[in-house]
Amino acid sequence: MSGIVVFIHLAGAVALLLWATRMVRTGIERAYGDFMRHQLRLWLGNRAYAAIAGFFMAVALQSSTAVALIVSGFAASGYVSTGIAIATQLGANLGSAFLVRVLRHDLSLLVPIAMICGTLAFRTTSRRWREIGRILFGLGLLLLSLRLIGEASLPLKESRMLPVIISYLAEDWISAFLLAALVAWAFHSSVATILLFASLTDQGLLPPVLIIPLVLGVNFGSAVVGAVLTRGEDRIARIVPLGNLAIYSLTMIGLLALQLMFQLAPERYIGNPGDAVVWAHMAANACGLLIGLPLVMTVAHLVARAFPQPAAPDQGFAPVSALNPADLTNPRRALDNATREIIGMCDRIELMLRNIFDVYESPNPKSIAQIESLDDQVDAYNRQVKMYLAQITRSELDEDAARRQQDLLSATINLEQVGDVISRNMLAKARKKQFRNASFSDEGWLELSALHERVTRNARLAFNLIVNRDLDHARQLTEEKEVVRAMVRDSEEKHIRRLGGGNAASIDSSSIHIDTMRDLKEINSLLVAIAYPVLSQAGLLRASRLL
Repeated sequence: MSGIVVFIHLAGAVALLLWATRMVRTGIERAYGDFMRHQLRLWLGNRAYAAIAGFFMAVALQSSTAVALIVSGFAASGYVSTGIAIATQLGANLGSAFLVRVLRHDLSLLVPIAMICGTLAFRTTSRRWREIGRILFGLGLLLLSLRLIGEASLPLKESRMLPVIISYLAEDWISAFLLAALVAWAFHSSVATILLFASLTDQGLLPPVLIIPLVLGVNFGSAVVGAVLTRGEDRIARIVPLGNLAIYSLTMIGLLALQLMFQLAPERYIGNPGDAVVWAHMAANACGLLIGLPLVMTVAHLVARAFPQPAAPDQGFAPVSALNPADLTNPRRALDNATREIIGMCDRIELMLRNIFDVYESPNPKSIAQIESLDDQVDAYNRQVKMYLAQITRSELDEDAARRQQDLLSATINLEQVGDVISRNMLAKARKKQFRNASFSDEGWLELSALHERVTRNARLAFNLIVNRDLDHARQLTEEKEVVRAMVRDSEEKHIRRLGGGNAASIDSSSIHIDTMRDLKEINSLLVAIAYPVLSQAGLLRASRLL
């Protein structure tokens, strides 16, 4: 078999591994993403708990990079300090290493079982079961790809060029370290890279002497991935992956220096060479966690000082806009510009919706001012988008473009109304709660929090719908209207029973509880309305209800 054919087979097997990993992660994020994010927030109290939470999150998502993006968002939103977020990332790194060890077991029997069960689950009408089917089928493909990698790499034993390259790397561990980092960067997955190296070591293609340099290089490269993926994010969000990169750079380079000095041979302690790769990977990440955990606060402070806060602009509204006047002569491009601008509006709405319950819990002038500032930005977005859409000549639009123009205008108006409900109605209730020194009952707060979490999740679905106009997402969002209505009705009934039972907290906060429920219900209705044009165009919307 020629070298190019062997390479194609190996590249195809690796591509399947990457695709399967992404499929599993996507299914888990869609089915359980909100739950996991909620649980992660609850665990981020101190660095030890944060590391444990990051460990299990990475095992579930099969990616420490995915955890990096999530905790970076938490840090940027003020949910958690950057030091605690870095601790979460260190735990996630160890979690992804542990996952590799699990996948190294002989799980070949699970391949057909996972594919059969995944296919059956995906053919159901339930969205949750469809995502579970995606997870199972992706797991089957992942395990199958590991077998294909082993089979595809067998002919490499006969290669004449590979031994020359390997012989050079065995003498130059620094080059091996950098090459492994480059491969991890190209794959964007330390899990896939380590599994590939373990398989090649099993086949005798990689000598044991290269195990530690390659493993250390993979960990360094995977740390670089998170830092690069967040390069366009908020300054606070960037501190987390950069702090993780700083810790891992020092740790992995330090371990490489020790290896050059003492030349530890992991194969002496572990019989199977491929398992030696995996255990070395776990040991390296354990070192990163043990060394970095006591230093996360210091590292976060140093990284923050290296990236000072830029000077604030004179106006709260960002001067950069997607609404290019030159594109008004090209209606379709102008509509694309308006869509991009509305996404910026959605980001502000999500921040307002996410932060309003923090104000309910602990109102302070800074948080209140932030929500009011965000509402001003939403109003500015609304004015500019409406003016831009109005300048697009309707006579130049075909039927589809004209419909899209009207849909964007309606979405903008709805989003602006959502901002008003939060800033005028809910913020006023938070102030009233503070003024009265009232508190919700434990049961009432749980009900409000559950409804708030549901509406926040529906908001993300509505924001995505502005871009993708996916019919299944539109149906799901519309069905959520009845779910939220039922939650409000059930909470009101329970609240009345608590009043009848003489619950003092419920009596003190009665009007605030009921009004907040109805505000969240109104917000949800405004968000659901974004789905109506998609359903109407598909002929699935009656005059008053979903088909």
